Formats: sequence, C-alpha cells, structure tokens
Amino acid sequence: MIKRNRASIPKLIIHKIGNKFNDTKNAFSESPVVFDEDSYQLMLPYLLKPFANVTERFKFTHHADVNLNEINSYSQRLFQDEESFVEVSKNVVAHLYEQSNSAQIKTGDVIVVLFDDVEYKEILTQAIGIYKIESKTDFFQTFLEGNSYDIAVQKGISTKKIDKGCLIVNYKDDEGLAVFSVDNNNYDAQYWTRNFLNVKYADDSNHHTLTYIDLCREFSGEVLKPEYSTQEHSHFLARTIDFLKENETVNIHDFKEEVFDEEDMKQQFDDYKKSFEEERGLLVRNQFHVADLVVKKQKQKIRTEIKLDTHIQIKLDVEAPDASAEYLELGYDQEKKMKYYKVYFNEEE
Repeated sequence: MIKRNRASIPKLIIHKIGNKFNDTKNAFSESPVVFDEDSYQLMLPYLLKPFANVTERFKFTHHADVNLNEINSYSQRLFQDEESFVEVSKNVVAHLYEQSNSAQIKTGDVIVVLFDDVEYKEILTQAIGIYKIESKTDFFQTFLEGNSYDIAVQKGISTKKIDKGCLIVNYKDDEGLAVFSVDNNNYDAQYWTRNFLNVKYADDSNHHTLTYIDLCREFSGEVLKPEYSTQEHSHFLARTIDFLKENETVNIHDFKEEVFDEEDMKQQFDDYKKSFEEERGLLVRNQFHVADLVVKKQKQKIRTEIKLDTHIQIKLDVEAPDASAEYLELGYDQEKKMKYYKVYFNEEE
C-alpha cells in the first residue's frame, strides 16, 4: 500500500507522444517543469492518489533476462543517477512510442516524475511515476473583453483521474522492483502492462488472494447459477468472502468443507479449478496467506442481487452469508405456473 503523507516531487517533465502507426511524431521537453505553489499542491495528490488503494503488485519480466526489460533498466539507472532524468524520460517516451502499432493507440502527454519519500511497507524511498494523459476535458475560461467579461471553451487535463499510469518503487526483494499500474482507458489490454511495462503479477499473497476470488466468482457464475439457482450463486460468494475474512490462511480442503454442503459441488469446484488454471496458464495455490486489503476491495465488487423477470430484485447482504439459506425459500406455484421466493423477517428496517 502506497502512502504519500511525506512525498515530494523533486523532478517532473512533460513530453508529447505521437503514434508510430499514424506517423505522428513525439515532441520532447528539454528541462523539468518549474512549479508554482498552487500547481504543485494540485499535482502531487493527482499523481499519487490513484495508487493509494492499489493492492496488486507487478514485477518486471523479460523472455531472456529481466535486466533487458527497458523500463526496469531505465528505472534502475534513474534511481542511481538523478542527473540522467531528462535523458531517461525521453527514452521512456521513445519506448512507449514503439508500442503504438495500431490506429486505436491514442496520442497525448507523457508525464515522467521522480518522487522522494514515498512510503511503502513502512519504508520511505524514491519512486518513479510514468503517466500517459490521453483525454482532455472541456472547461470554461472567462476573460475580460473591453468593459465586459466573456467566456470561451478550452481543453485541459482533468484532475479527477489519470488515464494510464505506473509507479515504480525503489524497493527490491526476490520479485525485483515493486511496480503498480492503473489503466482507466483499457482499450488495449496488452498495450500498457504487457508491451510497454512488460510486467506480470508478483508471486505474493495479494495475487494469490485475488486469483482465488476470481476463481470463486467465475465458478459461481458459470456453474452454480445455471445448474442450481441464483440464490445458491449468491450464497456461495457470501460464504467465500466470509471464509477469507475469518481465516489468515486458506487451505482449499478446509475451504470446501466449510463452504459446500454437497459432495457434488466439491467435485465440480475441483474440476472447474483445473480448467480455470489451464485456460489462463496459471496455478491457483491450494494453500496461501490471505491478503486482507484485497478481500476488502473485492468484497465491494461482488454483486449478490437476484434479478427476476417480474422487475423485482432481491439484494442479499454479503456480510451475512447464511441469511439467504435460513430466511429465503425458493418454490414453485402450480396454480400460477411460476417460481417464487418466500422471505422471512421480523420487522422492516
């Protein structure tokens, strides 16, 4: 988790990036930005806030040698020699330009930043930020014309969110440098993380937890919902989150024993896990430490509504995993030839 309480920006530079496919060129700055107080106070949180709640860490990779990864190499050089900042920033833009192999890759501004005193794992260290601004926002600018004020529309960078960005933290372990990435204009899933950064998820508890939740979410939607019921689908997801919240370590045997009531479901889960791993070319660990922040974040994304074709929705509370089994009953009305849900309660809240 990234904290920015004491972070500062000693150097920041902006370049323009074109598109190799369309033969539009890059335009480079020759010196860093000189901030005034207002723009600096706005820029610092704008660049670091997107990473405050990012839990998934990446690591640099390369098919031959990770030291040949361009952004990894440029980052290490910059951490060792700040005087190379302008030159390295141009190399970063040139490398990004080489990845624009289709018309849909957008031109824009590239911001390269050196941060001091970014906090990661309770350590203050340097970090490098690389941002691509692809979208400009319309805003009104007022100006004095004679004795009256007039108005004109101009385009600028929105301070609400960045389009694409990565933060490379000068923190090394067995996974190498810590890399975090955001992409809010995900029109090409390979362009930013695979082609430009050339990263993959780090082999840590965050990744293991996220992968396991993805497995459970897709199993629930593709197996439980069509073969059993939407109620069973939602009940399983709620019990999954509850299990992850209550246990520091996941053991898949214990998980199945606690979450599934029927032996058939356990076997279906095992079979689905194998196909899930084969399709994605990954291994879902049978035992791992739970990352609480990942569980908290993913819990907010889980949908447990039961949507009916009669324009009625029943929303189940993911915080109460056994409530649907105890207080919600599915049946079939022979007279109306329709399914029904019976809901038990004491009082309306």
